[in-house]
Amino acid sequence: MLLNAQPFSVSCKKGRLAVAHNGNITNTAELREELGRLGSVFQASSDTELVLHLVAHSSERTLAGALREALLQVEGAFSLVLLAQDRILVARDPHGFRPMAVGEMEVSGGRKCYVFASETCAFDLIGAVYLHDVEPGEMVEVGPEGMTRQRYAPEQQRAQCVFEHVYFARPDSIVFGRSVEESRENLGRRLARECPADADLVVPVPDSGVAAAIGYSAESGLPFRQALIRNHYVGRTFIEPSQAIRDFGVKLKLNPVRHLLKDQRVVLVDDSIVRGTTSRKIVRMVRQAGAREVHLRISCPPTISPCFYGVDTPNKSELIGSNHSVEEIRRFVEADSLGYLSIGSLRKAVDDDEKHEYCYACYTGNYPTELTNIEGLIAGSQKR
Repeated sequence: MLLNAQPFSVSCKKGRLAVAHNGNITNTAELREELGRLGSVFQASSDTELVLHLVAHSSERTLAGALREALLQVEGAFSLVLLAQDRILVARDPHGFRPMAVGEMEVSGGRKCYVFASETCAFDLIGAVYLHDVEPGEMVEVGPEGMTRQRYAPEQQRAQCVFEHVYFARPDSIVFGRSVEESRENLGRRLARECPADADLVVPVPDSGVAAAIGYSAESGLPFRQALIRNHYVGRTFIEPSQAIRDFGVKLKLNPVRHLLKDQRVVLVDDSIVRGTTSRKIVRMVRQAGAREVHLRISCPPTISPCFYGVDTPNKSELIGSNHSVEEIRRFVEADSLGYLSIGSLRKAVDDDEKHEYCYACYTGNYPTELTNIEGLIAGSQKR
């Protein structure tokens, strides 16, 4: 059994409750101390469960009031859903780190109901229509009386996770009110302008590199070829716990189409380089399939800092971009050339050049919130 599997549920004086959340709470140590002062003896296995206990211990009479009180104590990133017997409450942190969309669908008898998801592609599966996002600092309550929207906290400077558009979200989703596919094609187009290559074809590292490779191909005029085939029964390798599992996962996940690669000069487009070990395996795979040259192009800047807001990136010491130059990384991954997208072009690709609504901490090391327990957070990322 997975101890951290969501949703978490509990029976308390406010009834039977269940909660799930996307993100990462950064002041968990302080909140555990506060619960201890309230007389709680629980051992939370995750920050999601911690929020649930804060709600359960609240002296507020209404569920909305209890959730508001809990959220005002919480720091970090969260898009959260709380389910009770007769209602659902949804909230998003004041910076809006993680997405949360609102949809509407018709159920039996012609009645309308509201649905919530991190990505709008979930609405397509059930025939729901995307309405709008939950705003940063907003709480939405849906019960027999209908839907009500209220602010539990003032909106702060937005810090939407740009990695959702680079890698994390599905391309058929609208995230932060913007098409992910459009963003990724823009990334590829700008990458082709900044990092051209004298080559014969453009090959994506599937699936997350496909849209950027389409953009690169369109901008450069080089033909696009699906010369790496992905096994869709294998998960994301960069978050696997050990290098041995990650290495084997690459072989299970990807297989080359040799007749497309033989004697070709290949532009290999990927979304990011984390540790570098997976990229090296892929470059070697393409060479062994017969490619004459491999020019690796990355549709974001070098990842130099871990994320503490819900993306399970490694400790800084494991991030190759934080400890090595681009030329050193190129030699490590064994590519003929290596090019990253600039931070300025990344901003333009997601239409954030003037708005400044996204978080770029993983590329800059500048975090949009005060991390009160940075040592503990780093230790936690090492354990993962």
